[in-house]
Amino acid sequence: MLESLGLSGAAAAVYQAMLDRPGAGVAALATTLGLTAGQVHAGLEELAALLLVRASSQHPGQMRAVSPEVGLADMLARQEAELAARQAQLAASRVAVNQLVADRAESRTAHGERLLGMDAIQARLEELARGARAECLGVHPGTRHRPEDLAAAQSANAGALARGIVIRSLYQEAVRNVPHTVAHASWVLDHGGEIRTAPVIPQRLVIVDRAQALVPIDPADTRKGALHVTEPGLVGALCELFDQAWATAVPLGATRTQDAATGLSGTERELLRLLGSGLTDDTAGQRLGVSSRTVNRLMASIMERLDASSRFEAGIKAAHKGWL
Repeated sequence: MLESLGLSGAAAAVYQAMLDRPGAGVAALATTLGLTAGQVHAGLEELAALLLVRASSQHPGQMRAVSPEVGLADMLARQEAELAARQAQLAASRVAVNQLVADRAESRTAHGERLLGMDAIQARLEELARGARAECLGVHPGTRHRPEDLAAAQSANAGALARGIVIRSLYQEAVRNVPHTVAHASWVLDHGGEIRTAPVIPQRLVIVDRAQALVPIDPADTRKGALHVTEPGLVGALCELFDQAWATAVPLGATRTQDAATGLSGTERELLRLLGSGLTDDTAGQRLGVSSRTVNRLMASIMERLDASSRFEAGIKAAHKGWL
């Protein structure tokens, strides 16, 4: 019973024994309770700190127990005072936090707030994930997703998924060949999220509750910073962009199929379109999230199927077949 007041089991037993056997010394208490002398001394020190024992006037060198009516009542009064002080401190902290949040909200521009560096971006993503009420949408282009960034995202997503927040993430098809990204995506799927892939997807983007979004300041180097936007017109346009890309993407668990009419995969078809528009191998590879070597391998496969001896000939035959 006394443990609920913060006493250890040994101290509570010593206190009860002292009440039952006034004048009992350390040795007698140890024998009665089946404790060592050291344990009894430790219990007495704990009781003394709580003002539940005092020096005995009748038995010099020994302690006497303070009656529960006095000692425990005083102890409860001290605990109530400490609790009141903590509650007052908590109320003051809450006021300070609310004021800080309000001041930061007022300092943000009408068009959005610039977040410089990955620490600022990660902090805002954690804040957005914690405040999400219904849905988090994300576009994650490229294949060079660092394991530490994925781990941070997983930590932020865990709480949102546990609250029933819908998480939809869009990756490039090339990540299907990147083990640590596939492992992260599989974790999201296992916890109720949705993952889709497409050969080409929009720039990096995060949308929360279709009311606020993060977009990179520099799409070529997304680690430089991001813009946090809340303007309904801008966020609405970004939502439409995501919905269009999502509608044509393939669920991660689904098998990639070839076009029945052309025999091309989605990546091959998109590669032909990009090269046909005049992009170089390097640029087309960057758009697809693959290396130049992969571009060469894909084009060699396409040329073989078209029985073409050059890319130029392959382009003409693909156009005649309606592939471009």
